Amino acid sequence: MKLSPTTPENTWIEKSVAWAMLGLAAGIGGASLIAFGLFLYAGPLDLVDFDLGFGTKLAIDAGLSMLFFVQHSWMVRRSFRQRLARVMPKHYLDAVYAIASGIALFAVVLLWQESRQIIWQATNGLWWTARMIFLLALAVGIWGGLSLKGFDSFGVRPIRHRFRPEPSRPSFLVVQGAYRWVRHPLYLAVLLMIWSYPVLTIDRLLFNTLWTIWIVIGAVLEERDLAADFGSDYHEYQRNVPMLIPTRVPSW
Repeated sequence: MKLSPTTPENTWIEKSVAWAMLGLAAGIGGASLIAFGLFLYAGPLDLVDFDLGFGTKLAIDAGLSMLFFVQHSWMVRRSFRQRLARVMPKHYLDAVYAIASGIALFAVVLLWQESRQIIWQATNGLWWTARMIFLLALAVGIWGGLSLKGFDSFGVRPIRHRFRPEPSRPSFLVVQGAYRWVRHPLYLAVLLMIWSYPVLTIDRLLFNTLWTIWIVIGAVLEERDLAADFGSDYHEYQRNVPMLIPTRVPSW
């Protein structure tokens, strides 16, 4: 006999699935971000060495980066989310995105192949300067996240609201904290982390270049969506606040 959507059995199953999704999204998403931060600070973890030629290693590294770029950019598009909503409840979409992004990011961190050919290496004062820039970037990233006030990185809120309905809050343009200095403080933080690593190997140069290009392109595409959502308010914001580099002191 088919269970009705309102039966206790069905409610228990739905809640179990919801808790599982919450755990996977927060666990995989959070752990992957920590692993990625360690990768940016300490370099490749060298957990898997395919013992391949120089060119093949770089090809694998480029492929891993593209895997993350495609997954991250494709799944965030509204057209993809609309198709995905046909096969699963909408309140799981953000969590599925967080899980998939975490898996793709883990692949980059765990499978990255180090070339070991050093192009440049910081020493003495420059080494400490690079380390301090990384810590500054980390602080900027934390500040940017806190400035969003309730930023939901892992898709927890839609699932929670499924079982604890709350009045929906209208979306509004955040112009406070780090967002008074640049329009994309989180992207700025990642760029600083990427380029502050004190040892520049060939594979690291490949990583830095590919990820910088992707971040800049992603910021431009994101701005199009934000301009469509907020209209003249966002255009005014663009005129008053730099995109990635804080070139002026906030005056409003």
